[in-house]
Amino acid sequence: MAEANGIDGVEESAILQAGNFIVTILPRLGGKIASIRRNGQELLQAPMAAYAPRTRTMPFDASDASGWDECLPSVAPCTVETAAGSVAIPDHGDLWRVAWTVEQRSENSDQGTAVANENSVTLRGECFSLPLRLERRTTLTEIESGWRLSLDYTVANTGRAPVSWAWGAHPLFMAEAGDRIVLPHSISALTLESSAGGRLGQTGDQVRWPMAKLARGGETDLSAARWPDSGIADKLFAGRLTASENWCALERPQACVRIQIGFNPVATPYLGVWLCYGGWPEKPGPKQVCVAMEPATAPVDSLAITGPWSHVLAPGGSFSWPMVVDFENF
Repeated sequence: MAEANGIDGVEESAILQAGNFIVTILPRLGGKIASIRRNGQELLQAPMAAYAPRTRTMPFDASDASGWDECLPSVAPCTVETAAGSVAIPDHGDLWRVAWTVEQRSENSDQGTAVANENSVTLRGECFSLPLRLERRTTLTEIESGWRLSLDYTVANTGRAPVSWAWGAHPLFMAEAGDRIVLPHSISALTLESSAGGRLGQTGDQVRWPMAKLARGGETDLSAARWPDSGIADKLFAGRLTASENWCALERPQACVRIQIGFNPVATPYLGVWLCYGGWPEKPGPKQVCVAMEPATAPVDSLAITGPWSHVLAPGGSFSWPMVVDFENF
């Protein structure tokens, strides 16, 4: 079911529920999937600061930096050239900063309730740096092995000139020592985007998976989650991926859940992997302890870095893709 409800001082939320599985979405805070609870247990990174209005220029680490956001038109802050001149795109893109609109409501819902049907909601967010609109339909269903969250995306160019764009999902799943990240066996190396303290090397380096060499000697098992005080913050990319490499998973034995993400490698042929065990933010204060598995359209965080992966939408053009997350009893 879906209904209006408040969460941590946020007046409007959408709740999707199937049995003991509850998904809470905050349209006015960037369409954020703020909570995924299975049998009363939270599966997403908790807010690192109170929910609050966002500005168009603030860094991501100045926000709650939690839950699941959508990164469009870039993950990294950058400047790109357009028909109208240079445009600055802020950290983690535009959409987590703006209120999204509810595209569908139930007939008997209260005002402000985000409802499409019993277990689905469609939201739409408008970028401000580039003329782009993202629509996301989120559907929750119960399956034999647990629960499935299906997400269907469409990005559209609302401007009068061609526009470049890149998208990456940003689901921050809680993790603890003993958890394991699982990738298809055919993936034996990833490309390094960043690594706190340079522990894995420099941007662009090839890093073996799962047993990676450390820049200062020795090796580490990247598939094994670490303790919260490990000071680790690594971002890597897999891809270009093939049809048999269309999934990844986070196995959490103590939480008794396996989280498997499925995606279409034709539409989103890259996978970002964010491993953070107390290594970010760099500033004093609370640290993330999470794993993010991020289907993406590009193997880099910055839209300003172009390549054969680059996407351009014609005026009025659109592009659609799916993503599925299964939460399996484990």
